Amino acid sequence: MGLEAKLTQDGFLTTKIDALLAWSRKSSVWPMPMGISCCAIEMMAVGGPKYDIARFGSEVMRFTPRQCDLMIVAGTVTYKMSHVVKKIYDQMPDPKWVIAMGACTSSGGMYRSYPVVQGIDQFLPVDIYLAGCPPRPDNLLNALIQIQEKIGRTKGRDFQNKPLSELNVIQNN
Repeated sequence: MGLEAKLTQDGFLTTKIDALLAWSRKSSVWPMPMGISCCAIEMMAVGGPKYDIARFGSEVMRFTPRQCDLMIVAGTVTYKMSHVVKKIYDQMPDPKWVIAMGACTSSGGMYRSYPVVQGIDQFLPVDIYLAGCPPRPDNLLNALIQIQEKIGRTKGRDFQNKPLSELNVIQNN
């Protein structure tokens, strides 16, 4: 779904506000890299010239959650680390999306032991599960394209006028 615009006789470009907002949001996704273990190496590779994540408008990996709208969780998440991941996710502004990168993040992988979370979907809403151990960088780019398509289908009014109880608000505890 692209930006549907019409050129008028007077040379004006017209479009719907929702289409313009969706196009601008999906063309500038700012990822929050949560590289916890080995999958983070493959996540770093997408920033290099071979895979070039900049082609998709996501070249700036932000290390502050308040500037991000996509969290990429890469690696084995332990129960001790899950509280940190959840807290960082809660600090991200709405709307936000999550990619679970790798087998360990999605399902615990080969670590079937008491300290390892058997899938981050136990405490985060996951939009894309990325298979592999570790997944290749081109698979991460494919997941980013799927997130962009999902963002492109949203409307601006989907995220406004929600009561505070429905929004993820940082609470001072």
